[in-house]
This record gives sequence, C-alpha cells and structure tokens, in this order.
Amino acid sequence: MSAPDGSPVGAERSIGQLFASATTELSALVHDEIALAKAQLKQDVKRGATSGGAFSAAGVLLLFSLPMLNFALAYGIRTWSGWNLAICFLLSFAANVLVAVVLTLIGVVFAKKAKKSQGPQKVAASMKETAGVLQNARPHPRPERPALEDRVPEAIEAVGRSSS
Repeated sequence: MSAPDGSPVGAERSIGQLFASATTELSALVHDEIALAKAQLKQDVKRGATSGGAFSAAGVLLLFSLPMLNFALAYGIRTWSGWNLAICFLLSFAANVLVAVVLTLIGVVFAKKAKKSQGPQKVAASMKETAGVLQNARPHPRPERPALEDRVPEAIEAVGRSSS
C-alpha cells in the first residue's frame, strides 16, 4: 500500500515531499472553493432569471390577452347569463387581472429566494477561514544545530576537502 504521492505508508517523507503535498492539497481546496462559488452563483442567477421570466410573462399576458380574452369571455358570459354586456366585460377583465396577480406572486416568491441566498458570501467566509488557519499554522520546532564555531574542526576540514 502507498500514500497518495507514491511513497510507502509509514515511511518518513522529506520536507520537500510534505511541502509539495501541502501545496497540491491547498491548490485543490482553492479550486474546489471556486467551483462551489460558481455553482452557488449559477443557482442564484437561475432563480433571478425565473423571477424575471415570471414577471415578464405576467406583463405580456395582461397586455396581449386583454382585447381578445375580454371580448370572448364577455360575450360568453352574456350568452350564458343574459346579463348586461358592460358587466360581462368587467368580469372578463377581473379574470385577466387574477391570472396576472398569480404570476406576480410566483415572481415575488422566486425573487425572495434569490435575494435570501447567501451562496457566494458563505464561500468567501470559508475561504477567509481557511486562509486564517493557514496563516496561523506554525512549523514543528526543530532541534537546534550547533553553531559553526562549536563543531568539530575535523568535520569542517573533511567537508572542505570533499568539496574541492
């Protein structure tokens, strides 16, 4: 069995490997946070578009259906009830207004949902929290090395000879 970077499990990894692994994971975390923000923003835009579509549909329906629907409905009510034609036209108009009100209420519901959504703000707060944790992270304390003056002169000379 091996670790994600290919090294055997239980084997000590070098500082470079640990740093590379941390960098890769941090990069993946940032990419995931950005993808989440995009998905939430897309959902908010979709809700807003649905709300705008419902408002537009209400306006268009009210505008274009009034003449034809009013005539058809008014003459239909007069034929069915025998009432005065003016009252029949008023009832026809009231039916059109009722449909427009229902569509407007649907638009209001979707607009409130889109406004209430805090998607991008949640992602931004999460990213700030992650950055705060990473800024406060301290490396593990390392044992102090003896100063250059405290080292054995033979070891220093051996290093000097091997490098020339």
